[in-house]
Parts: sequence; structure tokens; C-alpha cells
Amino acid sequence: SLQQLLPKTILLREYERVICRAVADVGVDINLSCKYDHIHGLLTFVPGLGPRKAASLKQGIDRVGGVVVTRRDLLGKRLVGPFVYNNAVAFLRIRDIDSLRNQLLHPLDDTRLHPHVYHRNNWATKIAIDALEMDNDEATSTGNDDKAISAIKDIMEDSHNEVKRLFDATKAEWEKTYSQNFTVDAWDPRVDPPPESWRDKVEELDLETFADMIEKDGKGKWLSHLTMIKWEFRLPFEDPRKPMEPLEKEKLFRMLTGESDQTLCPGREVTGKVARISDFGAHLKLEGDVPAFIPLRNLSDGHVESAEDIVQIGQVVTAVVTEVKKSHMSVDLSLKDEDLKKSPSSWERPASLPPLDLNFDTIASQQIESDKSKERDERLAKMNALLGTGKSSSKSNTAMGRTGKVTNRACGHPAFRNKGLHEIETELKETGLVGEALIRPSKSNADSLSLHWLVREGVTKIIEIIEEDKDNDASIGNTLKIKNETFGSIDELLARYIAPMNDHVESLIEHEKFRKDTSEKEVDNELLQMRQKNPRRAAYLLCWNEKYAGYASLRFIVNQTPRSHHVGITPEGFFWCNSNFSDINYLLNAFKKNPSGTSKSSNDEHSSKASRNSSSRQSRWSSRAPSSSAPRQPPTWAPPPSHSSTSSGYSRPPQPSLPPPPQHAYPPPPPPGNSGWQQQRPPPPSLPPPPQNRYPPAPPQ
Repeated sequence: SLQQLLPKTILLREYERVICRAVADVGVDINLSCKYDHIHGLLTFVPGLGPRKAASLKQGIDRVGGVVVTRRDLLGKRLVGPFVYNNAVAFLRIRDIDSLRNQLLHPLDDTRLHPHVYHRNNWATKIAIDALEMDNDEATSTGNDDKAISAIKDIMEDSHNEVKRLFDATKAEWEKTYSQNFTVDAWDPRVDPPPESWRDKVEELDLETFADMIEKDGKGKWLSHLTMIKWEFRLPFEDPRKPMEPLEKEKLFRMLTGESDQTLCPGREVTGKVARISDFGAHLKLEGDVPAFIPLRNLSDGHVESAEDIVQIGQVVTAVVTEVKKSHMSVDLSLKDEDLKKSPSSWERPASLPPLDLNFDTIASQQIESDKSKERDERLAKMNALLGTGKSSSKSNTAMGRTGKVTNRACGHPAFRNKGLHEIETELKETGLVGEALIRPSKSNADSLSLHWLVREGVTKIIEIIEEDKDNDASIGNTLKIKNETFGSIDELLARYIAPMNDHVESLIEHEKFRKDTSEKEVDNELLQMRQKNPRRAAYLLCWNEKYAGYASLRFIVNQTPRSHHVGITPEGFFWCNSNFSDINYLLNAFKKNPSGTSKSSNDEHSSKASRNSSSRQSRWSSRAPSSSAPRQPPTWAPPPSHSSTSSGYSRPPQPSLPPPPQHAYPPPPPPGNSGWQQQRPPPPSLPPPPQNRYPPAPPQ
């Protein structure tokens, strides 16, 4: 379940919101919820209540007899306070149950209407009486609650009959037109019937004029409440939710994988990593963790006994999609040459895609496919011819020898181009997507390639790839290296080097401190404005580095002048201050602790230089000055220098109470009873003895 991927706090908060919305939509029968424990939990999610108020309400109802006859009893019997009553009473329902058979229930206590509109102001009662053309003064006078309730029941029954008439008419028309069964779930009485088709008595009233009269009397705007009264007469506490329908396999596949028939269909080449090998084939993980499977029959054109003869676990392969099994959440792939050489138009087109336009130029499309197929076949044939052994003639073998000249490569990979710098840049900027990478032969070295990575729109970064273990000048090296990283193929390089950097770029762009389409100058101006608004706070923002491609600029202002740091993007994360950070937030936390960006190595070098300079000064611990005429003789034995945090740059004299150390190559054990000495572990026999330090041992702590 995808819910397992969410943090528990976020998941519980969303659960609470969903239940609160559902309870507000359908209401809660207060008598049943107090009678049965398994329903009592719904009171907790009533708007205006909570766990504490719901428990107190249940105890109060149990104390007064276990049932509530009217909503007004909640306030009259002091079961809730006035503020809680106003907030929650519209969601509490008084329904006709066995324990209330002999009681006169108000029909509007089982609606969404607040008691203010039918008790305090009597507007609902007036609408019902006017619709029935009854004597208004007689029905609304004091002591005539029975007549008012009877009028409301009559008008609600009339509206119910009208809803039933409209549903039957719509159903008959639907079945006559479409010859299909009509269900109530597909009909919304608020939207489907036109307003002029309603013939109930409440529809004859002019509620807008009534609302204007109320507003002129200075009681506010109540048109929305009057409209709600009309619909509650027709559909009291109607559940607005539609019945839950199971997700179709196409929709479920798209939700879980993010792929559609347009992005993943038969005939499309995909790259994945082999995750598992079974007796029936190889199981792969495609980009986006989409599971894929290559059966034994599709691993090679010939007979295959075991999948391990063709692929290995962890290997990155490029295959063609033969079938998308949405019901199984899997994709079938093929490595056979006949499938790889098929033209895209020869594969079956998914039914969900729109049909081709009638004016589509099929001949031109086939010609383009033919040209691309020929070009690809030529590259593959050339590569096979140059890399073949045993059957080649001596002339071919001479051609296969390493000459050290820069030449085109015999490579059929989709991301490889035998083109120049400007051609690659133009192709990426015009037709490439952000994050795409293309590889070309380097013009400066026969054993290197150039990788062009489109970092952002209009900006590419060039990365050098060193080739090792090459068979000949026209082949791709069996080992590819970028700095200290080693890759076995182009697919592995794209999956382990480019893909992680694309993820880091995406996380950088989505950060709240990043300004995507803003120049460095505009970011500096924004920092100055932030500084003016809050002078005591140091402001910082992120943007793209305009000078170096593939770098971000961390710009900040401490005093009055904006400053910046370069932030590199690597497969491991973000590089700053000689350190890699797996997340941009970790980098920003380190920046807040060290805004100047001074590396630890420079501090250590500075401290060591100060330590060396301090050796010529007089010790703060001894009054005897060092002799300038005769140099000090180093002791025959001295312990290794201490690296504790309390060490200073000055020398310290030995403890007078300690005996002289023995003449051997290893430090002696500490004397008994003196816990201040730090015991040193002897080095292994293969290491040389510790250096003869000029300084005496450190005193006890």
C-alpha cells in the first residue's frame, strides 16, 4: 500500500480530515451514537466537538435518560454550552428510533438546517406555510407547534414526491434513448433536472424577494440559508458522496507507475536494471520502479538454457517493450534483434490513443523510419565488423590496431552521437528535454568521450569520460571513468551518474529558497530588500550560477554587501566547502554554522603553523628560558603527541613525581594510581617506532 510510504503523523492527520469531512456531509445520529459504543467514536469528529466534549456529551445524555428528543434539549438540559451548541448542532441528527416512537419529533431536527432558521426566526416554518397557502398568523402563533410541524411534514412529503416523479421521468427517457438500465447513482437532482421542470409547491415561492425583505429589516443576507431550506425539504441530509467504484486497471496502472499508453507502449525502447533471475526469465526494474520481465524466449534470437547466460543481476540493459500488462502491473520486454529492428509503426497501437489523423502522411513517416533503421543497422554492422575476431583478415586486423588517432566510434547506443560540439549543443537545446544527456567522441584525445548534460533549459555541462580497456580506436572502452567513478557501459553511466544528478536538480528547484528563473543580480536585490525589512537577520537564497554550468549559487548577505558560494551538483548530492551533502537542507544547515565557508583543512594548517611558531617562544609553564647558544637535546624517549582538545601550542614540563621512562621503543604503561596519563596502545610490529618528539609528555588532566 502506498500509505506505508507516508510518515505516520501526516497519515493520521489526513485520516482525521477525511473522517471529519464525511461526518459533516452525512451527520451523526446522537441517540444511536450514545447507545452503541462502536458508533460513539463518530461524535469525536463532529465539527465543534472533540474527544473531550464528545465524552462529556455522552455522559450527560446517559444521565438524563439516554435519549434526546429535540435539538433544543442539548442546550436546555445543559448538555453542551452555547458556543459548542452553535458550532455542532447542525451536524447532530434526531432520528425516529424505537425509543422515540411515542414522541413528537420535529422533522427539521433530521436535516442540515440550523435551529436558528426554524426555531429562532421561524423562516422554515413560514416558507412551508406560505407554500401550502395556510393562515400564517394561526400556524406561527405561540402554542401551535403541532400545526407548524404538520405543515413542514406536508411540504416535505410534497417535495419528496416531486423528486420521485423527476427520477422516474429521467429514467424512462434514458432507457428509451440509450436502451440501458438507469441507476440512481448516475442522477444528481440538484444538477440534472432543469429548474423549470420542478413542480413542487416550494418552487412556486420567490425566495429572493423574501431574502430582500429580511435584508431591508436589518437582519442580514440570508438567501443562501433560504435556498438550503428548500433543498432540505426535498432531500433532507442527502449523502452527497457517490458510491465508491473500483479503479479500472488503466487508471490504477497510471496512478502507481506514472506511465500511460503514450509514454509506455509496445515498440518503445526502455532501460532497466536486472533485479532477479528465475527459471523463466529475468526480472527488471525500469525507471520509476516499474516491474518488467524478459522471458527466456525473448532473451536472444537463439535457444537460451538459462537467463544467467545472457544477463546478470545488477546489469543495466536496454530492451524493447512487447506488451504492457496493466492488470499484473508489469511490462514484458525483449532483447531479440528482430524485435529491436522492428519499425514503430509495425507494433500494435494502443486502443486508448486517439486514431491517426486522416491527413497523416504515412509514406513520409515510413520513409523516416526506414532511414533511421538503415542508419542504425549500419552502425551495428560497423561495430560488429570492427569488434569481431577470428574471421577477420590480416588487413582488418591491421585496421583494428590502436593508432591513437581521434576517430568516430562504432556505437549503436541511442544516447551516442558521432557529431561535433556545436551539433550536440544545438540538438540538446532544440529537441532535448531537461536532464537528457548525449555522448560524443572527444576531439582532444582518442581515449576519451564528452558527455553533454542539459542541466536546465539552454544550459549544458560538458563532462569528460576516460575510456580504458579499448579493443581498437573505433570501439567504446570496456571501462568508462569519470574522475574516480568507474562504469561498465553507457547505460550504467547514465543510470548511476546522470539520473542521480537529475534527482538532485529537481530537489534543488523545488526548495523554497531557490529562485528558478531569476538572475543573480535580481537575487541580490531581493536579499537587500529582505535585509532592510529585518536588519538583524542574515538572509540567503539559492539560484543558478551564471558563470559555471551545472553549479548553483548560494547567495547571502550578512552586513551590507551580498556574497556567494558555488554549490556543485554530484551523483552523491551537493558539493560545498570540500564536503558532499546528500540533501540540500543538510548543506544549508552547515552553511548557517559556517557562513564564510572556511574548510577544516585550512584551520588545521593554520593551527599547526601557530604551533610551530610557538616553539621558539618561552614556555608559559617554566621560568627558564631556552638557551640560544646550545640547542636542546631531545629526550631518549617521548610519548606520541597528544591530539586532545585541551592541548596548546606551548610545551609542558614533565611531572617531577614520575620516574624516568625506560629505554625501549614503545611507551610504558601508566603508573598505578595516576589516572591522568592516557595509555597508548603499542603500534603493530610492522610499523616503525614513534618519532622522537622534541616535546616532553603532557601533564595529567
